[in-house]
Amino acid sequence: MNVKVAIRRCSEYNTAEMVDLIADIYKSCDGPDPRNKKILLKPNILTDTDPLKCVSTHPAVVEAMIIYLRSQGATVLVGDSPAVHLRGFRGNKSGIGPVCEKAGAEWVDFLLSPSSVTVGSDRVRIASVIREVDLIISLPKFKNHELLLFTGAIKNTFGLVPGFTKARQHAIHQDRNRFAEFLVNLNESVLPHFFLMDAVRGMEGPGPGQGIPVTIGALIGSSNPLALDIIASTLADYDPLAIPTNQEALRREKWLRNKSEIIYDGPELESLIKKDFKRIIESGSKNTLFKFIFKRFKRIRRFQRRPVFIHRNCT
Repeated sequence: MNVKVAIRRCSEYNTAEMVDLIADIYKSCDGPDPRNKKILLKPNILTDTDPLKCVSTHPAVVEAMIIYLRSQGATVLVGDSPAVHLRGFRGNKSGIGPVCEKAGAEWVDFLLSPSSVTVGSDRVRIASVIREVDLIISLPKFKNHELLLFTGAIKNTFGLVPGFTKARQHAIHQDRNRFAEFLVNLNESVLPHFFLMDAVRGMEGPGPGQGIPVTIGALIGSSNPLALDIIASTLADYDPLAIPTNQEALRREKWLRNKSEIIYDGPELESLIKKDFKRIIESGSKNTLFKFIFKRFKRIRRFQRRPVFIHRNCT
């Protein structure tokens, strides 16, 4: 498998400039030929909220990728499925829905007629659009993650699992190591063909949704999710071998045997490392699921069915 990772400095979300940077990264990493292909772009939309919060892939990155792919003769679809949303979700507050319309891409609702795939020993619901496209390009966001420490290319594939189905997988895989195993299994079953990480602005502190926006100043690309995640987590000043998804993927020797195999194209890596990045501090227990879920409980309860009193019927 291709083991090259390319980084280009990018200090602001200027769509025109990013189109050129994406073209350069894509060429450097020998990305798959997009000509006459139907391509699904899978950004990271954790929640539909203001892009200034750095919760989701910035809409300008999505727009730039759409423009680049369409200039190469591709038909582009865009979709994601946050854990808490209903049918008809379009990513409007995040700005991604509007840029799809502006740039000529079709938005796809993952909740409509989902399919399923074998993941490990289980069958998992998955967005049916993956069977309708020639290529999948993943657009992860550079962020901390309280369960997995750091979230990147491997984790972003989880967004192909529709909506509330994600909660079932969290319930089955209740500690970070088991969840990392599931995510690597998922990528073995449904592996996107290329990854471009939005690391222009990222999130430090208690990510993936409650952290602090921080400037990283880069776009990172690769066809290899593990190679990208090793480089990206290094920029966040983590030991990349301490990230559970990296550990599990390396153990299997699926995409890399060791990190020394990575071919790097970009500025001196040391110059990009954010030495003061506020990392997740590992607790003694690896079962941090309930703490992770509890912070999101109030949002989830809005969509739960529960009994209410009908006072007019009470005597």
